[in-house]
Amino acid sequence: MTTTDSLEVARRVMALERDGLIQLSESLDHQFTASIEVMRTLKGRVICCGVGKSGHVARKIAATLASTGTPAQFVHPTEASHGDLGMITPDDAVLALSKSGETKELGDIMAYCRRFGTPLIGMTCGPESGLAKASDHLLLVPDAPEACAETRAPTTSTTLMMALGDALAVALLEARGFTAQDFKMYHPGGALGAALSTVGDLMHSGEAMPLVNLDARMSDALIEISAKGLGCVGVVNSDGAIVGMVTDGDLRRHMGPDLLDQPVAEVMTRDPKTVPPGMLAADSLRFMTAGSVKITQLFIVDDGRPAGLLHIHDLLRAGVK
Repeated sequence: MTTTDSLEVARRVMALERDGLIQLSESLDHQFTASIEVMRTLKGRVICCGVGKSGHVARKIAATLASTGTPAQFVHPTEASHGDLGMITPDDAVLALSKSGETKELGDIMAYCRRFGTPLIGMTCGPESGLAKASDHLLLVPDAPEACAETRAPTTSTTLMMALGDALAVALLEARGFTAQDFKMYHPGGALGAALSTVGDLMHSGEAMPLVNLDARMSDALIEISAKGLGCVGVVNSDGAIVGMVTDGDLRRHMGPDLLDQPVAEVMTRDPKTVPPGMLAADSLRFMTAGSVKITQLFIVDDGRPAGLLHIHDLLRAGVK
């Protein structure tokens, strides 16, 4: 197969899956909204289950739900028949995935749901299947052509199930008013955790923050800059509000034999740029590097008073991009 042939195959696969997604989008109805309401009002968890490729998708849906504020867990149907049914409580709902809707391994879970009144949400391409008939709410997936027509390997069908799972998660996220700060709680590590950190998480605060009073001399300011090691010092008035900042640039501009005796008020940059503690770290990095004048230190201010200091190196060490 030539490179051109491979590209044609890839584009054909993507076109088939794109067409399937369009069908899925257009077919959504009240069953979707009813399923959202069931999951939103649960006291327990959404139990996702499936076998084979549907099982892999169910695992991913459970992970996505859990990370976006809807407690969820994957239970393998075979293991459920050998004791793991005990993981499903009366406060839970079951989301069962099966392309055909006739997956035998789901039988015990379906029977368990009927026996104990556990809501069953079925996701299947089979409108007349056993799963469809047993479900309290049916998320019907279009029976679109699989991308691998010759073997009918799950391709388009798993893409559609994955997309439908994402739609459930995002709809629930928005219905719950789930915020970036909530999301950060479940993603403390890696690049995502860094991007969702706030300046309040990374700033130097308390005794680590370099500050001098407005009536101080530059000799005092230089001692504070050297002691705190952050390359600058904030200047506060008698009310504790930040009114200025002395940086390396200010020192270079005022360098002279009488620098140490000069009042801080004559050297400082007045009304420095500041941000609130709740600003995302990624936004603060863009704030510091935007425009023609780049800044490397940024005071975090709460109600006019300095709460902390952020150095650009703090952002880079945390992996913020």
